[in-house]
Amino acid sequence: MNTTATIALVGDRSPSVVSHTRVPLLLKALAERDRLVLDAYWIPSEDAEAEGAVGGFDAVWVLPGSPYRSEAGVLAAVRTAREEGIPFLGTCGGFQHALLEYARNVCGLTGVAHAENDPDAMDPLIEPLACSLVGHEAAVTIEPGSLAESVIGSARTVERYFCAYGPSRHLDTLRAHGLRFSGHDEDGHPRVAELPGHPFFLASLFQPELAGDGSCPHPMIRALARAAAEHASSRLARPA
Repeated sequence: MNTTATIALVGDRSPSVVSHTRVPLLLKALAERDRLVLDAYWIPSEDAEAEGAVGGFDAVWVLPGSPYRSEAGVLAAVRTAREEGIPFLGTCGGFQHALLEYARNVCGLTGVAHAENDPDAMDPLIEPLACSLVGHEAAVTIEPGSLAESVIGSARTVERYFCAYGPSRHLDTLRAHGLRFSGHDEDGHPRVAELPGHPFFLASLFQPELAGDGSCPHPMIRALARAAAEHASSRLARPA
């Protein structure tokens, strides 16, 4: 595919966040190795609050770096991608906020919160993990027949984390409203989520951008790039 696709990188860009510094390497590798050219724009979380902030993009990637300066902006970006069928990837904090957006706007759980943003919340959907995963690698089991399996290409993978919060409550409600948890750790805790019926909606608590040295993008990132290129092609093919 030679179509240049646009991608919104949602997050508060910082040289101290390793995943952010990896992005230029990953974009270069995608272009050189896979001929997937992405024209990337960083969208700070406050700017993502504006109506239509990510609506014109071919993909949305909510990157790590929480707590974000604007929770509302990140949730707005997730919602736009979900409702408008824009290919979406959420990693680490992006995974957490994808679940939070879905719980509030699809499941009607308007009172759920992220404990990192609201430590005194009465109903935290995202809580401190029993064991912090900051700097850890751990195995993830992938469900057969899932988008995650088709992307990763195996039933088990070992991934890198830099995270201390995860989902613990209302998981059955999220499932009942259509969200699929397609990857779990060895204790059965959800680590990957996807949205069946969406062109491409995938989120992971682990950080695929940290795989290797950045010269060979993780399959999830390559899959997002392919989905973005397909979105761009279909957009350009529409009648003016």
